[in-house]
Amino acid sequence: MYDFPELRSAHDALWAAIAARLSAKTLESVPQNLTRPDDLPALWRDPGLLLGQACGYPLMTDLAGLVQLVATPAYRTTGCQGAFHRSAIVVRAGDAVADLRGLRGRRCVINGWDSNSGMNLLRATVAPLAEASRFFESVTVSGSHRQSLGLVATGDADVAAIDCVSLELISRIDPALVAATRVLAWSPLSPGLPLVTSAATDATSIGALRRALADVAADPTLSAVRAELLLDGFVVLPIETYAAILSFEAGAAAHGYSRLA
Repeated sequence: MYDFPELRSAHDALWAAIAARLSAKTLESVPQNLTRPDDLPALWRDPGLLLGQACGYPLMTDLAGLVQLVATPAYRTTGCQGAFHRSAIVVRAGDAVADLRGLRGRRCVINGWDSNSGMNLLRATVAPLAEASRFFESVTVSGSHRQSLGLVATGDADVAAIDCVSLELISRIDPALVAATRVLAWSPLSPGLPLVTSAATDATSIGALRRALADVAADPTLSAVRAELLLDGFVVLPIETYAAILSFEAGAAAHGYSRLA
C-alpha cells in the first residue's frame, strides 16, 4: 500500500528476503517477485493470494471472510504507535484556517471511498462538528494520498486526510509537495494497514509467513531497507482489534453523518 515508485526497490528487497525464508520452509508456490496490479480489490479476493497489504476498512467490510489477517506492520514516524496509526488532516501551507470547525463549506478530497485513513477516519473526526448535515462544500476522489496532497497543495482542494506513514514517506521522496501543505489536526488512532492472505491459506503456511516476517524484522542486513520503508517490525493483532474501524463508522452514524459530505 506504500509502494511508491521511489520505494519499489526497497519493497523488492524486502520481499526477496521473505520469499527466501518461505522457500526454505518448503512452502509451495512462493512467488519470487511482487505482483503490482492496477486492480487491488481483485488481488485481495484472489484465492491464490499468499501475502498482500490491504486497507483496514475493506478488511472489515468487503473482504470479510475472503482473507485472513497475518500481521500488521509497525511503522516508526509521527502519528504511529506500534501497529496503530493516525491520519493527518492537511490544508495548504498558506491557508489561515485555525481549526476543524473552519473547514465547514470547504472542498474535501479523499483517496477513495473505501479508505480507512482517507475517508473513514476523516468522517469520524468531523462527524461531531457536522451537526447531522453537510459539512464540506464538495467531496472528490483523487485515487491516492499523493494525488490528494497535490490537489491541496495547488489549491484545487482545501483539505484531505493523509495517513501518517504516507505523509512521512512522501515528505522524503517529494519534500516540496509536503512543504506546500500543513497539518491542521490529527484523526483518532486506528489499527494500521494489515498484511493479509487468502481465506484458503492453511494454518501451517500462515505460521511460516509470520516467522518469515519476524526474521526479516530482526535481520541486521536489512536494517537499511527497513529504515527506508519506516518499518519497525510486525505485530500479530487479533482480528477483533480491527473492529475499532467499524466503531468509527458507527460513531459517525450516531451523529447523523453516515456519509462523508
